[in-house]
Order: sequence, then structure tokens, then C-alpha cells
Amino acid sequence: MKEERGSLRHLRRSLTPPFWPFSRKAYVWAVKPLPGPHPAARSVPVGILLRDALRYAYTMREARRILGEGKVYVDWRVVTDYKFPVGLMDVIYLKRAEEYYRVLPHPTKFFMLHRIDEKEAELKPLRIKRKVTVKKGYLQYTFHDGRTFLFKDASTPKGAELRQLRTHDTVLMNLKTGSIESYAKTDVGALAYVVDGRNVGFLGRIESIQQIFKKSTSITTLHSEGGEIARTILEYVFVIGLEKPMVSLPSREEIRFWEELLSKPPLL
Repeated sequence: MKEERGSLRHLRRSLTPPFWPFSRKAYVWAVKPLPGPHPAARSVPVGILLRDALRYAYTMREARRILGEGKVYVDWRVVTDYKFPVGLMDVIYLKRAEEYYRVLPHPTKFFMLHRIDEKEAELKPLRIKRKVTVKKGYLQYTFHDGRTFLFKDASTPKGAELRQLRTHDTVLMNLKTGSIESYAKTDVGALAYVVDGRNVGFLGRIESIQQIFKKSTSITTLHSEGGEIARTILEYVFVIGLEKPMVSLPSREEIRFWEELLSKPPLL
């Protein structure tokens, strides 16, 4: 996301990511996201989600009032700042409406909010971004949303398996307990989403991974149930399961609904 020189606190609408769900010609300025768990170019401020995607507020003032009540949660943490960035796989809980959503990639609109139940809202798929050894020989994983997990015990069979995970693999974390429920390796046959690039939103099984230079730029081929094929780099692939997905996936009707909704943003 580009900004004009000297612009530190403000952001022009013409320079916002193209998937933000509002009109770029109605006004000059937009909400600039705070530094947070997701890059500015791959996230949406929670105030914009409430006003322009979920349509629970007509103006940003109303969205700020809703957030000020402490009834909006992201990953089970209260969010009161309307600039807080929300990104891939985040769980949004609207306490007053008793609604739960997960941010998933969309084939044409880059992102969508998938409705989930309370039990599933406790779980979040996390892609391993970095794996390092820290003091005392402990293993530390850093995930795509900036979250870290310090791994100490390798004496159990599950612990020994978790130590073998690599970057770009996915774990399923319980957001309330902080424990890892399961995992999925980025191997041939795994079910995965494309989360960036021109094939964003594509869902299929990994057919091949061809590493030429860096691992993150390996050419990855995915094959969907409908017979479609997509090729992208490994950095854009997010594994969500092996035989079956770790979390629920949106139906075709839900994908179509969000495409129609986000194609007609409010003039705010």
C-alpha cells in the first residue's frame, strides 16, 4: 500500500487496497489501519468491516460507538479501536448480535466473512511463518498473524510430531486455551487455499511443489474438485487440512452473497 510523502496519520481512499469495501470517489480520506497482527495491505480496519461489510453502522461515528461498548471481539479479545486491522483467519465475535465470523479469502473480493458457530469460533488455523530455537533449547514458532508459540515438551508422541513441523505448515490453535489441537503439513495431497495473487480464493489439493530458489517462491500447483488447476508460489498457499478441512468452509451461495454485497458498497 503506497502513501504520499509525509503522510503519517492519514490515508487517501485512492491509495487503499482495492478490496476495501467502500466507494473511492465519495470522499477523500479513509481510516488508516494501526500497526498490528496483519500487514496494512492485507487487512481491513475493524471499523470499516462494521460499517461497510456487515452494515451494522451507517457512519464511522456509529461504528466507534459500537466498539466503545466493548461488545466486539477479534480472536476473543475485546477491540475498541476502530483502526485495528483484521486479516486472514481472524475470528470476529459480535456479542450483542451473538454472531461469529471467520475471515476467509474470496475468489473475486479478496476476503469474505464466513458465519460460524461458537464452538468453531474457539479454533483458528495458523500458518507457521518462522521457526527458531531460543534459550534453553526451546523451539519457538511465529505464525502469520504475529502470534508466537513456545514449544517446550517433546517427550510425548504428539510433542515429537510438532517439533517436525516446518515453515508454511499449519496448526489449529484453541484461542481460549492457547493449545495446539492438530496440524497439517504442506505436502502433496493437502487441502489448501490460495490467499494472495490472481488466484486468491482458489480451493484445491496440492498436486506438486517445485522448488527452484527459495522455498517461499516454490511453484505450487493445486487441483480443485471441479477439475480446475491453479499455479502460484508457496508463499500464497495456506493449508487448511489433509483429508478434510480443519474448519468449516463457505457454501457457493455464501460466496455469491458476499460477492453481490461487496460489489455494491455504501457511498461512505
